[in-house]
Amino acid sequence: MLFRFGFVIALGLAVGAQPLRSLKTLAVPATPGLEGYVRDRDALVALGKAFFWDMQAGSDGRTSCATCHFHAGADHRVQNQIADPNNVFPANLRLTMDVFPLRQLADPGNRASTVLRDSAMRVGSAGTFRRLFKGVVPGEAAELGEEALDHPEFMVGGLPVRRVTVRNTPSVINAAYYQRGFWDGRAARIFNGFTPSGVAADAPGALVLRDGRLVREAVRLDAASLASQAVGPILDHLEMSYGGRTWQELGRKMFSLRPLGLQRVAADDSVLGRYARGGERGLVIGYLELVRAAFQPVYWEATELVEGGYSQADVNFPLFWGLALQAYQSTLVSNDSPLDRFLDGDTAALTAQEREGLQLFQTTGRCTTCHGGAELSGAGFTGGRRAFQRTGVRDAGEDAGSGGGSFKSVGLRNIELTGPYFHNGGMATLEQLVDFYARGGDFANGAIRSFTVTPSQKAALVAFLRALTDERVRYERAPFDHPELCVPMGQEGAVENWVGLGAVGAAGNAAPLQTFEELLRGVGGDGSRANAMTEACTAPLP
Repeated sequence: MLFRFGFVIALGLAVGAQPLRSLKTLAVPATPGLEGYVRDRDALVALGKAFFWDMQAGSDGRTSCATCHFHAGADHRVQNQIADPNNVFPANLRLTMDVFPLRQLADPGNRASTVLRDSAMRVGSAGTFRRLFKGVVPGEAAELGEEALDHPEFMVGGLPVRRVTVRNTPSVINAAYYQRGFWDGRAARIFNGFTPSGVAADAPGALVLRDGRLVREAVRLDAASLASQAVGPILDHLEMSYGGRTWQELGRKMFSLRPLGLQRVAADDSVLGRYARGGERGLVIGYLELVRAAFQPVYWEATELVEGGYSQADVNFPLFWGLALQAYQSTLVSNDSPLDRFLDGDTAALTAQEREGLQLFQTTGRCTTCHGGAELSGAGFTGGRRAFQRTGVRDAGEDAGSGGGSFKSVGLRNIELTGPYFHNGGMATLEQLVDFYARGGDFANGAIRSFTVTPSQKAALVAFLRALTDERVRYERAPFDHPELCVPMGQEGAVENWVGLGAVGAAGNAAPLQTFEELLRGVGGDGSRANAMTEACTAPLP
């Protein structure tokens, strides 16, 4: 311990920087008053994991939260991942290494050097086709929808392709430590039970049975930005939903389906294994049963139908969805990287090169100004002055972010596995990321200063960033194991390409996760990497 603290102090810190700490020293922030809604935390986590990975939740019956968060909590797809709200762009493009960085300079270390290539495209995540919601058929995962061809930029050869988000997908791992969700912070730390905003006026309140009568009661839960974020994408007409779908209709559909009915669950899944069906798809327990186990009866026990023929549970579905997803994602904590062990006092946890990178990270690079503390982020609950920073990745006029082109200072653990990088996904490698900061960014920014690094120092910084990877994440060991999943990755003509990911139990994979750079370079398709995007989907897609 004395070595650890002495080492940090000896290095010196930039003004306003947060001293680095092991994430083991920081508990996941608790949500005060949660016990008023929840009676069984384990059941809540199980419900949340099923919700998160269930492809049936999307309007097409094929899109889950995990569709964009399946690889170290982020997205690993390379086709039809491009969008640009301001310019013409090549829809359904297959990304290659030649595309990156999106802004290429003659001298990567000199921001003023000749610009060889520049693109305002964003590498986002493919969501759903643009369709208008027409209804659900109980027992059917796919909803009724009508094609809406009002976004011709997502048409190729006269055929629609899935629309793509305009920001890169950040990892959900360690997201429980953020005060506000999304790149721009629009998911409030206060959960109102209905929308991401946290504003009471934007929510009708939960439908509660009190003294034999159903009444509306406001929901206001602090330290719950994960719940606020969870209720955004599921009804978003680009990400998971057909336009016009309501919470009540989603609840009605999900309660009529077998949880994870299209997907297999490993018998030793760390959360859902007890509900697995012995090799068959889906769980042995229903969603309504899980809700009844997880939540206080006053939120689901009414027997009469209300508000247009919906059950009380249908009406309260956003409350269940948000709190369950928050509970599950709060278990996704990676706090056992080599850096964490080093900061805990294990002096052998980092190599000499990684220790050199750590020193550069804290001094020459001034990285801890925005990526310090236990969270390696200024946006966590432990504070910091750089929660949202004008990054200089792109001109502020292209995307205002949280204002003036500012975006969240995201945590850096597992960054080796979560490329491409930044809110626009504009860089594919850690080397490109280090070059960016060394040259002081690409566009005007508030505080990023250039610094000089030798090739060996650059290699040390990259080595240090790789030392932020938790081996449990690299091998998808518990709590990062998961059900089977199929994800769309572009299309050929009218035929979509689907990639399969097998169910992974608590023991994890035999092979490590592929990095984004390895995917672009064709490394790992021989089975030496997991999630190499080469396996066929075998799920019975609706």
